[in-house]
Amino acid sequence: MATTVRRTVLTLPAAPVGPPNPLPALRPLDEMHAIDERTRAELPREMARQIGYEPLRTLLPVRVLDGYGRDRAPADLDAIVIENDHLRATVLPGLGGRIHSLHHKPTGRELLYRNPVFQPADFALNGAWYSGGIEWNIGATGHTTLSCAPLHAAVVPAPDGGRMVRLWEWERLRDLPFQVDLWLPADSAFLHVGVRIRNPHEKPAPVYWWSNIAVEEHATTRVLAPADEAWHFGYERSLRRVPVPEYRGADRTYPLRSEYPADYFYEVPPEARKWIASLDAAGQGLVQTSTDTLRGRKLFLWGSGRGGRRWQQWLTEPDTPGYAEIQAGLARTQLEHVRLDGGEEFSWLESYGPLAADPDTVHGEDWGAARAEVEARLADALPRETVDAAYEAWLPCADTEPATRLARGSGWGALEVLRAGHKLPGTPFDESTLDEEQAPWRELLTSGVLPEPRRVAPPGPSLVAPHWRDMLETAPADPLTEYHLGVAQWHAGDLAQAVRSWERGLALAPSRWPLLRCLAVADQEGGNGRRAAERYLEAFDDLCQERRDDGEAWTAALAALGREAIDALLAADRPADARSVWSRLRPAVRQRGRFRLAEARLLLAEGRPQEARAVFDEGFEVADLREGAEILNEVWAATTDDPLPDAYEYRMRPQG
Repeated sequence: MATTVRRTVLTLPAAPVGPPNPLPALRPLDEMHAIDERTRAELPREMARQIGYEPLRTLLPVRVLDGYGRDRAPADLDAIVIENDHLRATVLPGLGGRIHSLHHKPTGRELLYRNPVFQPADFALNGAWYSGGIEWNIGATGHTTLSCAPLHAAVVPAPDGGRMVRLWEWERLRDLPFQVDLWLPADSAFLHVGVRIRNPHEKPAPVYWWSNIAVEEHATTRVLAPADEAWHFGYERSLRRVPVPEYRGADRTYPLRSEYPADYFYEVPPEARKWIASLDAAGQGLVQTSTDTLRGRKLFLWGSGRGGRRWQQWLTEPDTPGYAEIQAGLARTQLEHVRLDGGEEFSWLESYGPLAADPDTVHGEDWGAARAEVEARLADALPRETVDAAYEAWLPCADTEPATRLARGSGWGALEVLRAGHKLPGTPFDESTLDEEQAPWRELLTSGVLPEPRRVAPPGPSLVAPHWRDMLETAPADPLTEYHLGVAQWHAGDLAQAVRSWERGLALAPSRWPLLRCLAVADQEGGNGRRAAERYLEAFDDLCQERRDDGEAWTAALAALGREAIDALLAADRPADARSVWSRLRPAVRQRGRFRLAEARLLLAEGRPQEARAVFDEGFEVADLREGAEILNEVWAATTDDPLPDAYEYRMRPQG
């Protein structure tokens, strides 16, 4: 059959992502991939330099997504299917453009780990993320803020004259447009993926990219890559060079032979072909290869310990197969960002398909022979020259304008194109995609004035790039403008000026709580916890008086501010005031797992450990438990000396 592209609907049990957190993300969420200066000093010079190159100070202008729960109901997800005689790829444009499934038709095998549910969890840089399939990670160290966001999608002509699916968006952490082109040549068993990241600005930008591929994990699953060494990163936050495959008495290329979650960033020689494969007991599975620009390869494993298995269950349903991730990136490790000069671009080609190799050799004790066997079978199935030729054939098509539109992303790219007149052939950001979130910023751009909202509501999102900060500085200094200006100044590292802007806005603001909350964060960062607690309490009081209804936006604001206020008040040893905040939350909010945990902490602060233990005994689930967080075992240990129950075991590192 000729390659076809069609729309369809995928129905899955799904937990809604929920509304965005309306409080500006003045600090990044805790990212596990971080190392200390002493460790960095021992690394190769290029790696150390790229690890230190412009790490995130904030998540701005992106908003945190933490409004989801764990109640799932059948939901229809828009999907795009690309299909030929060999493969059927199912893509979810509304959820980061993820490839949900890659089905090998001749054998009936699913080549990926296909999650049977959509369950957000707190793994992305901005919160909501879900497991499974192939995800496109752009932005900064961690899972992309676009994990649960819509991308633009359209059909364009493929290099072989067939049809190709283009996904594109404006990545807002680094202010860069990117595209992902997917096509299946009519007679090919490999899905080709062309990726391009452009820097339309005059100044250089830090770039991060990793393609994360979830594959089913069994006792006999082995991951192979062309390397004899790897950089091991564990959740003790250490990075060290280790041998492959044996390390500390076990063959770590089998994911279930490790106890704790870990990353292995393979040291692939520059001249080697870039590939990584996951093969089962029969020597069958998935292989990914690419042109040389995508130099990094990695294995992520959950391990066989209690915490890793619990996370696996948390991200899907009980009694479903576990998964590991094989990954490919621009740098050797995910702690690094690569410089992209102004006006330049990165581009490369990836290919995904089935691989069958001799199982005795693949699972034999000779690591070199196992690698050579996989590389030989890959050369038979898809020669390196074929991948390079496919890349050269794709490059002229990367600028082709989309024909049939399949899905719509955000309007933020259109706003940037409108502002700067960027010329971005192949990835149109049309004015028709602008919506109410961009409307006030469009008016600031055209009139020089940030308009007052038409109704009382939590403030909309802030923009923080230098050009928007300049416009805010010259706009009339009303309280809302001062609020957004302070957010932009904070993002730029001008903390003192941000505080001055917020204090000026506070003097005349009819709505005081957004400014008070920002000032409270500034107090915390400045080490003044007592004043932060006072401002948080004042902000929460003001929000309770201003709230107009129990709609989604106000409930999200109350929950987000209440959570931060309780934390600040407990840190300042003010449990009575923390209790007053907790008691004014809506009953449905207090029943969320995050606030049941807060209740246990309150009870401990009030000297009531037995009642705190009872909260655990009754049972709760913290839907937005952060990857690597140990708060559950810390609070549990303060209530009792009993062992932590399995239901609360999410630890990702050895204890002690």
